[in-house]
Amino acid sequence: MIGGLLGAELLKLKRSMAVVLAVLGPVGVVSMEAVNFVLRYDYLVKQHEGRLWQGLLGNVSGFAPIVLLQGAALLASLVAGCEHRTHAWKQLLALPVTRFGVFLAKFLACAGLLLLSSSLLAVGTFFLGGLLGFGWHPPVRELLAASFHPTLAGLAVVSLQLWLSVMLRNQAVPLTIGIAGTIVGMFYYQLPDWVLWKWVTLPESGGLRYILFGLAASAGLLVMGAAHFGRRDVN
Repeated sequence: MIGGLLGAELLKLKRSMAVVLAVLGPVGVVSMEAVNFVLRYDYLVKQHEGRLWQGLLGNVSGFAPIVLLQGAALLASLVAGCEHRTHAWKQLLALPVTRFGVFLAKFLACAGLLLLSSSLLAVGTFFLGGLLGFGWHPPVRELLAASFHPTLAGLAVVSLQLWLSVMLRNQAVPLTIGIAGTIVGMFYYQLPDWVLWKWVTLPESGGLRYILFGLAASAGLLVMGAAHFGRRDVN
C-alpha cells in the first residue's frame, strides 16, 4: 500500500516544481561557491593553505542548512498543496487507504527529494573541488557530512512542516513558519540543543548527536502529525 501511495505522490510531484526545487538547491549552493572561489581564488587558497578541501566543505556547510530549511518548507507545501488546491482530500481518503499511509507517503516523498538534493550536492562539490585544483581525493567523511547531515538531522523539520502543511489550507502559514525557522537556524550558536532548527547545522563536534536527535524527533512528529490527521476532517 505504501509503495502505491508513494508512487502516486511522486507522479503528482512530477507535474509540480518539486523536482526542480530539489535540483536547484544543490546547484545553487555549488554555483555560489564556484563564483566565490573563482573571484577570490588567491585569497581563499592562501587562507586555507594545506586544507583546501576543508575550506570548501566548510563554506558548503554554511549554506546547505539554509537551503535545506527552505526546501523542507516548500516541498511540504507542494506535497500537501495538491489536495488543498483541488479539494481532493475526500476523494483520496475515500480510497481503500489509511490516513497514516497517506501521511507517511507524503513524508517519504519529501524526504526522498531532499536526499536527492544531498546526493547532487555531494557530487557537485566533488567536481567543484577537483576543477578548482584541490585534487580528486577529498576527505570522504567530511564531504558526506557536509552534504547529508542537514537532511538527516533536518527530518524533524520536514515532519513538522508536513504536519502544518497538511492540516492548514492556507499555505502562507506553514511557509511563514518555515522562513522564521530558517532565520532562527542562522543563529544556531545562540540556541539551546532542543531547538530542532539548530540540528541541521554541522558543528565541529556532535554532528552524529544532532542526526540522532533529528531522526528521533522526526519519528515522534510523524506519529503525532499522522494521529492528528487521522482524527480531523479535511475538505
